[in-house]
Amino acid sequence: MHLVENLHRNVRTLAMPGAMIVGALLCRPVTALEEWSGRMITPTLIFLMLFVTFCRVSLRDMRLSWLHGWLLFFQTGVCVAVYLALRPFDVTVAQGAMICVLTPVAMAAVVIAGMLGAKVATVAAYSLVCNLTVAVVAPVVLNFTGSGACTFGQILVRLGPLLIGPFAAAQVCRFLLPRLAGWVGAHGQISFYMWLAALVVTLGRTTAFILDLHDVSRLVGVWLVVAALILCLVQFGVGRALGRRFGDPVAGGQSLGQKNTVLAVWMAQSFLDPISSVAPAAYIVWQNFVNSYQIYKKDQA
Repeated sequence: MHLVENLHRNVRTLAMPGAMIVGALLCRPVTALEEWSGRMITPTLIFLMLFVTFCRVSLRDMRLSWLHGWLLFFQTGVCVAVYLALRPFDVTVAQGAMICVLTPVAMAAVVIAGMLGAKVATVAAYSLVCNLTVAVVAPVVLNFTGSGACTFGQILVRLGPLLIGPFAAAQVCRFLLPRLAGWVGAHGQISFYMWLAALVVTLGRTTAFILDLHDVSRLVGVWLVVAALILCLVQFGVGRALGRRFGDPVAGGQSLGQKNTVLAVWMAQSFLDPISSVAPAAYIVWQNFVNSYQIYKKDQA
């Protein structure tokens, strides 16, 4: 049993970097497979792994707290501040940096937070309220910083199925089939391997997207990648600091630092200078390096 636990720990430590490398190397076939599926592979995997995680979460456990309020205040306020600070330097870099802050927490943050020992209900509650808040705020911010064509409905259509669906399905399962829900919740490690598969697809699509960019200035591209790195580290750090004040640094870090980068790339390409989407594309890589390091430290503890 001890040998199996050590093997699982070693697999978890190396799995995320390995999945990122596989996705990057196989970017063309992975992208082709995702297109062939109608871009349904990643949403399906996210739905299933959230269902597994939410089977452990009761609706009664999901309470809003001051932590959620501070996280939302940072996210909605700093995104505008970052844009205004960087706009005199370069508008495209300012847009890319802004979208890295505005983007809501990734649905999968609930899964990673659970692996790292956070209170899953805290992150789940923030996931719901944050995504709904961004659906309201994003059209205003994007109209101010971009093309002015974004609407509440466009954002909500992208978020709704993966925001409400798995949570509702899990709660129905908990009510009607409690033994099944208990079994699913007890085997929550399944969600980690689903996340790895989703990560391969996401990195594959991201790599193919970057390789196909031909009209981006090399200097602007470098600044977008650097901005994404700095903002990734800042948001994980600030989130952990806020979470520590409320007794759960991991929940705070994942809630603020782990972003729905697929949505971010779409918003940047649809309503901003499309080149600005290099920043959220790079953020995908940086946040998963941070997650890999956190899992490594957790397994070594």
